[in-house]
Amino acid sequence: MNSPDQRLPVSVITGFLGSGKTTLINHLVRHPAMGEAAVIVNEFGEIGLDHTLIEQSDEHTILLGTGCLCCTVRGDLVETLHDLSIRRHKGEVPPFKRVVIETTGLADPAPILHTLMSVPVVARYRLDTVITTVDAVNGAATLDRHGEAVKQAAVADRLILTKTDLADAATVGNLLERLNGLNPAAKTIEAVHGKLDPGALFGGHQFTTETKTEDVRGWLSEEAYGDHDHDAARPDVNRHDDHIRSFCLTFEAPLRWNVLAAWLDTLAGKHGEKLLRVKGLVNVEDIDEPVVVHAVQHLFHPPARIAGWPEAHRRSQIVFITKDLSCSEVEDILARLEQALGEPLETGGPPAKQRVG
Repeated sequence: MNSPDQRLPVSVITGFLGSGKTTLINHLVRHPAMGEAAVIVNEFGEIGLDHTLIEQSDEHTILLGTGCLCCTVRGDLVETLHDLSIRRHKGEVPPFKRVVIETTGLADPAPILHTLMSVPVVARYRLDTVITTVDAVNGAATLDRHGEAVKQAAVADRLILTKTDLADAATVGNLLERLNGLNPAAKTIEAVHGKLDPGALFGGHQFTTETKTEDVRGWLSEEAYGDHDHDAARPDVNRHDDHIRSFCLTFEAPLRWNVLAAWLDTLAGKHGEKLLRVKGLVNVEDIDEPVVVHAVQHLFHPPARIAGWPEAHRRSQIVFITKDLSCSEVEDILARLEQALGEPLETGGPPAKQRVG
């Protein structure tokens, strides 16, 4: 009789930019069943805004701010998992029973999965489930334009279809048919606003390549035999598209909502397909609470207030992840709009932006 597997299960939540990973995790960490889970968060760039927006349930939420979870961050992932195991053994952290890793939306999942399946240092863990969020509104276009999104969908055990309330039935049906072609073995679950019971996502098996397509097995084999030397002649399968940029605009004074809304609407109208993600925490004139703004391509979600400011300062920060759209172009659109409206975005004087990225 085989003894029970004592290794800690690890679930990987992946999905392209703006597909709903953060929303899903925000709901999961509030669920009583997730009280004994350690959550590892990763993001694109060096800006900690995603960590701000993930409402940390306890000390188990860990921010990795070094970039995508691919070979450039592989050591950090291994070190983090090893450190968590040691601290758990010493009683320095509560005895978590599951680890959840959120990847950046730009991550190629193959290096992450290969690490969890093969690196000796993480032998205390087992890869349990791969969960991929797919945006029902933009999903088909994202699959057309971004190879990472195709890989993310193809490796999944669970495909979480988000924003179905914003898409018509024909769009959802066509996307489901396409996802079934990419990954016929995956279970597809619809989630509105990220609301899912953890029991529908985790547990019950160990990740295996046996149910995956030949393409997936090939990607993982490349990782097994690749040397991950970025200077080698072999193409770097983990390299991001050179056309993708990440930058943050910071504003010190409160913002005029009418100017902010007009700016974001103009960006979506003129360059929606280039806005991979816009996410910001902003200080709006005459509103005490911070306001979250969030957009993916042409779709801007309704602004939402959150309970309080995470920092003593109340400066606004808006993070842009774009393709073939520079920071200066985004700033130029704002400047022209301010001139047309006859008032600046910031109250109390002319714009005073700080750029990061």
